[in-house]
Formats: sequence, C-alpha cells, structure tokens
Amino acid sequence: LPAVAEFSTSETMGHSADRLAAAFAISRLEQDEYALRSHTLAKKAQDGGLLVDVVPFKVPGKDTVTKDNGIRPSSMEQMGKLKPAFVKPYGTVTAANSSFLTDGASAVLLMSEEKALAMGYKPKAYLRDFVYVSQDPKDQLLLSPTYATPKVLEKAGLTMADIDVFEFHEAFAGQILANLKAMDSDWFAQNYMGRNSKVGAPPLEKFNNWGGSLSLGHPFGATGCRLVITAAHRLKKEGGQYGLVAACAAGGQGHAMIVELYPQ
Repeated sequence: LPAVAEFSTSETMGHSADRLAAAFAISRLEQDEYALRSHTLAKKAQDGGLLVDVVPFKVPGKDTVTKDNGIRPSSMEQMGKLKPAFVKPYGTVTAANSSFLTDGASAVLLMSEEKALAMGYKPKAYLRDFVYVSQDPKDQLLLSPTYATPKVLEKAGLTMADIDVFEFHEAFAGQILANLKAMDSDWFAQNYMGRNSKVGAPPLEKFNNWGGSLSLGHPFGATGCRLVITAAHRLKKEGGQYGLVAACAAGGQGHAMIVELYPQ
C-alpha cells in the first residue's frame, strides 16, 4: 500500500492538518460543518445529474461502479461522536472531516485550440495560466492555495472579483478553513507572504459548489484532473467565464491555475 506519511517530515498529513487547525483557531464544530456542506452539495450535484464525467468501472467479481460511492451526508450529531483520528485525545481532525483514501484514476485531453478544432473536437475550456509554489512542509504543508492564488491572479491579470468558480482540493476541512482565514488576513500576507495586503477569501457561494475531496474522495494523482473538469463544467452550467483551481500537495508544494470557459 502507498504510505500516507509525508515523505519530508515522516508525519501523516492529518497531523499537519490538526496543527494547522490549531494555529488558525479552527474549531471541531467549524470543521464538521464544512465537511457536512461538502457531502450535502456533492449529493445534490450527484442527484441532479451534474457529475457527468464519472466513467463506469467494472470491478472483477463485483458490481459495476457507476458513481462516486463515498458521498454520505450525515448529521452534526453523528459526526460529533467520532474521536480524533490523529492527535489524541485533543485533536479536532476526525475521519468525518478528512478526505478519505479511495481508488480512482482520471484523464484529461489537452492540446492547442488549433489542433482540437482541426481534429473536430469542441473544447470545454482554456487553461489560461498556472503557477507552482512551495512552503515549509512542517508547519505550512497544506497552505499552498493561499500562496498560489494571488500569484496566478497576477500572472493572468485578474482579480478575485473576476473569478466565477472556485475549485480547491479539500484535503481536510481544517485545511480548507485555515486557507480561507489566511487568504483573508492582512497580517498573514504581510508577515509570511511579503505582500502589502491580503488577496481575500473566495466567497462560499462560488466555492466547491458540487462537493469536493471530503465527499468525492481523494485518489492520489487523480484529484487535479477532477478539479479542472469540475471547474469547466460549473462554468458552463453557471454561465461564468473564469475558474480558479488550487491544491496543496506533498512536500509543501502546491499549485493554482486559471480555467476559462470556451465560447459556446
């Protein structure tokens, strides 16, 4: 089995998430509420036929898997009964507010617009710009979206207000909420990022509206494609132009990219 320990610190990412949640004063209640939001939105999107990019897969000796089967809306009461998964007994990260290990694979067809049209394809979206970032893997392992977002916006000549759709990888509810707090903090921008002011937090009404890794799962190596395609599908469905995708990764790395809807 692949090790879930972070190779640069020998910690599991759950320990990093717990420390990050503590540093940003993210409560267990806030984390559970966000996780419930993810599952609820994913169930709504699934029931509404929006998750159309899932390809059925026949499991040998078992039934064909036709849809993501990790989407399980629960209740705050049920989630509150779970014990801390990593930092015991006082941690706030549990199995319910973490992304779960799951099998999966993904593929994206990427080429120039000229080539796509010459081959008779109708593109979904443009990949406009992207950046990679890296931070201290000990204390800031999961904060890459905060660092990458202002960089990719500047590179693309856009502002947060120009973005219609946000798709961020949900490694842990505490990680997402810590990033939102960091992005909305002038103090963090000035003391850790060398910036004069904050970039601002994405508005939740535009954020991961079809669920995220907490509810859909996080198959290593496949989540990036899912984020990009979900952003493209949401732009088409919601009538937006620009999407911003961001994710943290092992080793304190991370990325962000701008996706633009192809003219319909």
